Amino acid sequence: MDTRRKILIGGGAAVVVVVAALAVWRFWLDPLADLLTPYGLPEMAIGNEKAPVTVIEYASMTCPHCAHFNTTTFPEFKKRYVDTGKVRYIFREFPLDELALAGAALARCRANGDAVQYLAVVDTLFRRQKEWLVDEPLEPLTAIAKEVGFTAESFNACLANQPVLDGIEKVRRRAYDKYKVQSTPSFFINRKLHAGDLSIDDMAKLIDPYLTGG
Repeated sequence: MDTRRKILIGGGAAVVVVVAALAVWRFWLDPLADLLTPYGLPEMAIGNEKAPVTVIEYASMTCPHCAHFNTTTFPEFKKRYVDTGKVRYIFREFPLDELALAGAALARCRANGDAVQYLAVVDTLFRRQKEWLVDEPLEPLTAIAKEVGFTAESFNACLANQPVLDGIEKVRRRAYDKYKVQSTPSFFINRKLHAGDLSIDDMAKLIDPYLTGG
């Protein structure tokens, strides 16, 4: 190998090392640098991709506060902000228990990557949470699953789909370890964390300043 080639190869390696170091330094300075990057599974997002505000919700299917937000706040939030192109909304799973993991898996399996279909299943599970959040949940959860399009076979296959289950757990673990999500529901509104069951007035106070420049 001639001297010139050695210099070029050595210089290239040095650039790689510098780039890697800068990347590590960037994430050390800003743990939320990759907050908008999908991880584990495809993103379940609706709304204008170029919206000035991005809202990420972390929720557990067995969380009553998440169900309350879904039924009381989300419809107006979607109408006022998502449907008008002002907000990009992303739903991410943060299962608090095995039953919540099962519910999230059902939504993933049924939607097959379609965010609108996914959120429809999530909505059904939240609205009927009291039916299946019981000591013996298999029968009511199976009944609801059949209503949204599952057969007995596809229901069982979904609950045994390890890549989906592992992907959901990766989403949860990353949120807990890196983004410091500790409860549900939790919302990132343009990268700022807000925990709790927010009302539409609460959300308006947090979102509107981004829209008005205030």
